[in-house]
Amino acid sequence: MKSYFKLARHEGNRMLFDLVEMSIISTYCGEAFHLHAEGVRGAGKTTIMRAARDILPKIRRIKSCIYNCDPENPHCPVHRHLGTEEIRSLGIEEIPMPFLEISHSAKVGTVAGSIDLAKITDQVKPQAALLPGIIPQAHRGILFIDEINRLADTSPEITDILLDVMGNKPGRLQIEEAGLPVVEIPIMVSVWAASNPDEEPGPLEEVRRQLSDRFDMVYYMGRAASVEVVAQMLLNARKAKTGVDAEEVNSANAEYRKKIVEMARMYKVAEMPDYLRDFIARMYVKHNLESLRAVESIQQGAILYSVLHKRKQVNISDVINMVPLALKHRVDGDTFLKITNSLSHESPRKRILNLLGKKQEVEKAGSGG
Repeated sequence: MKSYFKLARHEGNRMLFDLVEMSIISTYCGEAFHLHAEGVRGAGKTTIMRAARDILPKIRRIKSCIYNCDPENPHCPVHRHLGTEEIRSLGIEEIPMPFLEISHSAKVGTVAGSIDLAKITDQVKPQAALLPGIIPQAHRGILFIDEINRLADTSPEITDILLDVMGNKPGRLQIEEAGLPVVEIPIMVSVWAASNPDEEPGPLEEVRRQLSDRFDMVYYMGRAASVEVVAQMLLNARKAKTGVDAEEVNSANAEYRKKIVEMARMYKVAEMPDYLRDFIARMYVKHNLESLRAVESIQQGAILYSVLHKRKQVNISDVINMVPLALKHRVDGDTFLKITNSLSHESPRKRILNLLGKKQEVEKAGSGG
């Protein structure tokens, strides 16, 4: 697998690197941030997303818990009723943040969960029990789906499961097996997906609009257009095969992981100024946006983007950068053009300054100064 550190950045893919790192930061903090990368075949969408495993930080879990229970907030059927001392007696361990994939051949039982055959056929102590599937095992981590538009078209049952998992933050998963009680567990997982909208069955928003709306950000990835960038990509690919620079790569990835943890600390305390929140709210009302998820995604994305760029406070450029990514898959073409055109002029910044000025005047008047 190509190293994340060695992947070439260019104008066509730079924002995807940012979004991937933003999602890791958010996931580490316990808040899902769902990404969908669109683009032509071979542009490198899946390469970037899969290579991000190199920089995933470690998480703490109850020892050997296949559901990845947080010791401070156990959620699985086995541990959620245990007290602090009982959890401590079981032990706590650190593992890399989970990164699992759903393939197109996967069955519902594989994705959600099924009967644990090993336990039910145990000759000494047979018992009916559930074996968690890919999604509950990805709790507190990343779930990757390649060609998600095809999966949405051919696997409606799995799509319905994803709708529940991505519907709220955290989402929920219901596991049902004949002869066993229904198990419902909260799931906090960031879903990453990739697709080529020009191939059958077409763009995800046309195949399954509900699922498309669940993604916080959708990014259309462009090709490398520079000879120098393509030459660097060829060199990196050659070095990856020969093992050259392996020590440098490992060291760089370790530094990335440290930075992710540091930025996660910043994100936990970061907040958006009220005047920017008002700006986003006005956009929602003015353009009759259908999905509240859209403006929630803009807010979350803007805060993450500011943290990624080490800004002490979210600014208007952070919001504007997130708007197209949060809206392109959620609104019709005319509305999208109206919004993006209005943001490309000076007027939004002026309106922001006016909003801020008015707010400061109200605060000043209220304080008697």
